[in-house]
Amino acid sequence: MYGMRAQDNAPAMHFRCERLCRVNGELYFTTRELTLEGPFENREAAKREIQAYIERMQVLCTSR
Repeated sequence: MYGMRAQDNAPAMHFRCERLCRVNGELYFTTRELTLEGPFENREAAKREIQAYIERMQVLCTSR
């Protein structure tokens, strides 16, 4: 999928992938910025935090 983020100079190929992973049995999610967020008790908690993270990043990008 081709797409362009606000900070990108040109369209680039971005791949959707499963962002949830387990590390030593604990649930985390990864970000485009290559951070590992968590741990979370379950998938539902992780998905809620993914949405909150996206909303925070959108606010940061629009305030620049």
